[in-house]
Amino acid sequence: MKTRYLVLEDGSIFEGTAFGSEQESKGEVIFSTGMTGYQEIISNPSSCGQMIVMTYPSIGNYGINRDDYESIEPALSGLIVKEYCDEPSNFRSGMSLGALLELKGVPGLQGIDTRQLTRHLRDNGAMRGMLTEAGATLDEAAAVAAVQGYEMPTDLVAKVSTQKAYPSPGLGERIVLIDYGMKHGILRELNRRDCDVVVVPYDTDEATIRSLFPDGIVLSNGPGNPKVLTEQIETIQSLQGEVPMLGIGLGHQLIALAAGADVVKMKHGRYGANHPVKNLKTGRTDLTAQSHGYTVDEASLQGTNLTVTHRALNDDSVQGLENEETHVMSVQFHPEGAPGPIDPVVLFDQFIERVTAVRREGK
Repeated sequence: MKTRYLVLEDGSIFEGTAFGSEQESKGEVIFSTGMTGYQEIISNPSSCGQMIVMTYPSIGNYGINRDDYESIEPALSGLIVKEYCDEPSNFRSGMSLGALLELKGVPGLQGIDTRQLTRHLRDNGAMRGMLTEAGATLDEAAAVAAVQGYEMPTDLVAKVSTQKAYPSPGLGERIVLIDYGMKHGILRELNRRDCDVVVVPYDTDEATIRSLFPDGIVLSNGPGNPKVLTEQIETIQSLQGEVPMLGIGLGHQLIALAAGADVVKMKHGRYGANHPVKNLKTGRTDLTAQSHGYTVDEASLQGTNLTVTHRALNDDSVQGLENEETHVMSVQFHPEGAPGPIDPVVLFDQFIERVTAVRREGK
């Protein structure tokens, strides 16, 4: 097997062996704490531009199947594991993880101490990194300089959003789903409720959205810094109050920005499953799936029309917002799971109930 190196911007270097694509790649190195669900994690469009460190030690042992994709094309920049299994054992498996990464041009690194790397990222924060070309000789000074000179792209949402609107027909409420990097799980949950969904690109203007006569609008998850989406924030501001709106992940952050609040980058983000979140309205605590590197600054909510509805129990951060008057609701976590708990999936029912009630009232 060929040698490959992970080079971090602070000069740290980890040596292991390559799998997947042999090409070099750069991105933001983050860690995910999920024990299962690597197929959903690597196919989540929110991972665009990221190199994901899997904290569970053995990855690839159940292969890749046709059902667990959250997008058609994986958007991550690299995958880093302790032990990669190239001979999966699972009746659903159709190919190995390494074969998929090679097919999609995504480099992988195995055989490093992922506990050490995770602790390093936890203590120092997520940072830029590079996976070297498989088998290449490492020039440490040049490699570190290359990583330090790398600028994270700001057009991540444009890379993963659909380029053309398309329908997912149903007989229920008409929902316009704005795709900032949508997980298929969100669309599946709307389809299960018989919604008549139209998925539109991230840069669709308000006039076009209105022309689709929506009963409700869903803002999807997505990658990167939400503050760069200035035109999209203005579109949300224009549409709020016309029909009920639900934001998930990046969509949650955009709703906060549209209301005049602020969003800040986290030290190392929150990626994985089983993160406890309390619903402040019901008192119920759910285990949730998380995938975000930015969070709403609670102090900035003062003076806005948003109230906090959910709070993370591990760090007390904002996990949900609501404006009952304009029928806006949002959550930072993923109520659809995929992978992870589906405890809060009832949020989709609550949103559709609100859509139906508002439509019947003619508001």
